[in-house]
Amino acid sequence: MALDILITGICGFVGSEIALALRQHFASNDLRIRGLDNYSRRGSWRNCERLEHAGIEVVHADIRCTSDVESIGPVDWVIDAAANPSVLAGIDSKSGSRQLLESNLAGTVNLLEHCKNHKAGLILLSTSRVYSIDPLTKLPVEVATDKFRPSTNDFPIGVSDSGIQETFSTAPPVSLYGATKLASEQLALEYGYTFDFPVWINRCGVMAGAGQFGKADQGIFAYWLHSWKEGRSLRYIGFDGQGHQVRDCLHPRDLSLLLIRQLETSPADQPRVVNVSGGIESARSLKQLSDWCEERWGSNEVLADTTPRPFDLPWVVLDHSLATQTWGWNPTTPVESIIEEIAVFAEANPNWISISR
Repeated sequence: MALDILITGICGFVGSEIALALRQHFASNDLRIRGLDNYSRRGSWRNCERLEHAGIEVVHADIRCTSDVESIGPVDWVIDAAANPSVLAGIDSKSGSRQLLESNLAGTVNLLEHCKNHKAGLILLSTSRVYSIDPLTKLPVEVATDKFRPSTNDFPIGVSDSGIQETFSTAPPVSLYGATKLASEQLALEYGYTFDFPVWINRCGVMAGAGQFGKADQGIFAYWLHSWKEGRSLRYIGFDGQGHQVRDCLHPRDLSLLLIRQLETSPADQPRVVNVSGGIESARSLKQLSDWCEERWGSNEVLADTTPRPFDLPWVVLDHSLATQTWGWNPTTPVESIIEEIAVFAEANPNWISISR
């Protein structure tokens, strides 16, 4: 019998890449993939065309609408890749707090009810932003090779020089966005336990790759490269105004390798929550990205703005050791390949930010 999978947010960058990777991994008669998307993001049309060309069913629907979710009917698994991903969501002028809660939390409840009714498993894509802001803000850092790194060996519990671990505090504040994802995690675990269906939660670092939409909150690596190539204005915001803040990055096809193992595993004693990231090896600063762009495309002015912005952090690198120990998983796409892939796409699509944002 074919495995029947529902992917929400399937026309987004991550959702579409996961769908295509699963389609490639499983024989066509062993897998049925269906996806929901509300097409709220410009650029969704491109991924919709790619998915339909691969024989993947795409339905225009919104997970906030109960009847839309119910119309899908029975499935074996739900992969939830639908969310407003901005840490500023709910406080900026682009979205309201209630809208954020409806998208990221109420939508999750609808999916959990669907899983309960059909005994479907759930894989929830969560985020590094569930971790507590205050101790990460106060983590001592120093500049080395054009990027911040921790300047102490006296780390708080759940942090090492390899990154932030799953045991790190999730106490508030974590931002409204982080709170919706953390609440979704908790509800998913409780639903799975109460109604006896499998739940896996993957806390993802920054996702990056070709075709990612042209917004900073969709993925800073792709946004920075596309903006530089298009000659757009850029700023180093906050901290020392030199772009030393650091993030790790991961390609969705590497995430897909983990999801395949989770889909094929019956839960036993495995931890339900793991970090999934490119890890310390993939960590890059904005300054390092700028240097890479300048070498390839020439100079572009980047303004320095030391004004702090809510929820910004100097160093966010996830330690994926638990996922490695549990699943034998490691990212296989080096950061250099990810950056090169984005650059090639940027050169072939010179107005991508305007088209996709």
